[in-house]
Amino acid sequence: MCRGLAALPIACLERAKDLKTRLGILLHKPELGHRIGNSSKLQLGSRQRDSSREVLEWRESFDQLLKSKSGVTAFHTFLKTEFSEENLDFWLACEDFKKTRSKTKLASKANRIFEEFVQSEAPREVNIDHETREITRKNLSGATSACFNEAQAKTRTLMEKDSYPRFLKSASYQDMTKQA
Repeated sequence: MCRGLAALPIACLERAKDLKTRLGILLHKPELGHRIGNSSKLQLGSRQRDSSREVLEWRESFDQLLKSKSGVTAFHTFLKTEFSEENLDFWLACEDFKKTRSKTKLASKANRIFEEFVQSEAPREVNIDHETREITRKNLSGATSACFNEAQAKTRTLMEKDSYPRFLKSASYQDMTKQA
């Protein structure tokens, strides 16, 4: 965490998070004359037919989107416009974490992920409830590849139920489907 932010009272940090959310909502209001997504269109490239099919498959399910590298990239770009890319970054960090085999690397990666995304007032704190945060904290004492499973599942559900439907309705995704 930035040294300056650590000294701020909790109330200031809460107001900053609220402001971040409100600004994200304002960016999507068409009456403000700003269309998100024009500068971040996915270029379909030489494998256009495969990519076109893939873009259309993203709307079939959230899993289809997450299976696709270009889908993850497009979704991440969208989440940046909503100031919520930390959710996907956390989910991806957990996926990478699960592939770790070394016990020493497992413990150090677990601590890094916890400090960056899970602990209260983390620099890129994900939106999970207190109970899940505490379960995850306890899981760190005996770090296994499953220690973030509950927090990762809650974050995934949040993205699937909240951000993913907005992504499918976004101007950037609509432009991609038109190209497809």
